[in-house]
Amino acid sequence: MAWSLKGSYVETCSCELMCPCNLSLDHGATYDFCRVTLVFNLSEGQIEGVDISGLKVAAIADTPKVMTEGNWRLGVFIDAEATDQQFDKLLQVFGGQLGGPMAALAPLVGEMLGVERAVIEVVDDGLRHSVRIGDAIDFEIEDIVPFGVETGRPVRFDGMFHPVGSNLTMAEAKRSRINAFGITYEGKTGLSTSEFSWAA
Repeated sequence: MAWSLKGSYVETCSCELMCPCNLSLDHGATYDFCRVTLVFNLSEGQIEGVDISGLKVAAIADTPKVMTEGNWRLGVFIDAEATDQQFDKLLQVFGGQLGGPMAALAPLVGEMLGVERAVIEVVDDGLRHSVRIGDAIDFEIEDIVPFGVETGRPVRFDGMFHPVGSNLTMAEAKRSRINAFGITYEGKTGLSTSEFSWAA
């Protein structure tokens, strides 16, 4: 049965501005690894008839310098508000079992570090986006508005290969503390989108 999700997205990673992986997954990260937190705020959607509107999901990954080499270590947080049925459906989508964008990345995952229920707080306030997941993750990014751009429109990358979409806003981390599933790092860069839409 088909599924569809819509919502907003925010991420932060360990690379310096700008993350080479955002240009292409086969470009090497700034350091000898890429550590990234991907957060999905689902405003509406259903998975095989199960309503998942208003829920949130976060994934944290530790990858080699060149992400296409695979052997990613991945952990997932699913909204504590999710029922058991919603939890299972969200895990199937974000684990890639039901197709869609995450299915394209699933072959790169070498180790699943775990799945936990957690309170996931996401706040979008103009150019600033913040995420808090219990005591494990706390970060804030700010969309980058270039010097001299009087409209206030932030920089967007177009034509990316990214699970969320091909056009995302570039951001810089303003606050960052990530320590989850044995993955610890300080986020320096980020991405955001006002809305994404998936279907399979």
